[in-house]
Formats: sequence, C-alpha cells, structure tokens
Amino acid sequence: MFGIAPDEMLLVVIVAIIVIGPKDLPLALRTAGRWIGKIRRVSGHFRAGIETMIREAEMEEMERKWKEQNAAIMAAHPTPDPAAGQSTDATADQNDPPPLMTPLPAPIDPEVAAVAPTEPLPAPVGEMLPISERPARARGPAEGANGGAA
Repeated sequence: MFGIAPDEMLLVVIVAIIVIGPKDLPLALRTAGRWIGKIRRVSGHFRAGIETMIREAEMEEMERKWKEQNAAIMAAHPTPDPAAGQSTDATADQNDPPPLMTPLPAPIDPEVAAVAPTEPLPAPVGEMLPISERPARARGPAEGANGGAA
C-alpha cells in the first residue's frame, strides 16, 4: 500500500500512539479519514470536469473533420440542377423513408357504404333468454341449478 512496508507501517502506528496518545487516536483517525474523503471527492470532481472538457474538444475536432469531408464529397458530387433539364428523381435524398411495403386499402365509396348490408352484432346468450331458460353458468350465485327455487 503506497510502497510502505509492514515494518514501516508498524513504526508509523507506534509513533502515532506516542505522539497523539491512545485516548485521542480514534478521533484523529476519524478526522484524517474525513479529510481524505473530501480530497478524493474534490479530485474526482476535478478529474470528471477535465475528462468532460477533453471529450468536448474531441467532439469539436470530429465535427470539424466531418464538415471538411462533407464539403469534399459535395464538391465531388454536385447536385443536379432541375432548370438545366436534369431529372429531379435522380436527386432524391437517400435519407427519405422507403415507400410503404403494403398497399393502402382502397377508399370506401360513401354511396356503396350507405346501402351495403351489415351483419348484426351477436347478442349475449344469457341476456336475451328469460331467467328460467338461461343456462346454469349464466345464472348468478343466488340462483340455483333448478331456476332459483330453493
């Protein structure tokens, strides 16, 4: 630990006990621990700030390189001029979303939809029958299997 041999550490402990005294040694160690903790927090905060600045500088440098490369590509491949008779289809952006893979449904003609037959919704079985004719599973807990007669 920090290049200190065990015999050197024992010597430091003995000197600390003699100088500070065994009574005040725990308080001194606690105080030293607090100071060391504060120093670590400050150094960690400082290190994080430096790393953030380095990352930002690297990002700025990368953005500058990307702009230079983009300018070189744009100079090598100029966009066609529609006024000069070139097709605008050839200038389609590669970042445009792809066309839909499934066709859209045909629009419904309102006149056909007004006279088109529609199927009625099926009614729940238990609600349309009188209570006495309902199946046993549709009856409530108060009604028995024999139609409510107890």
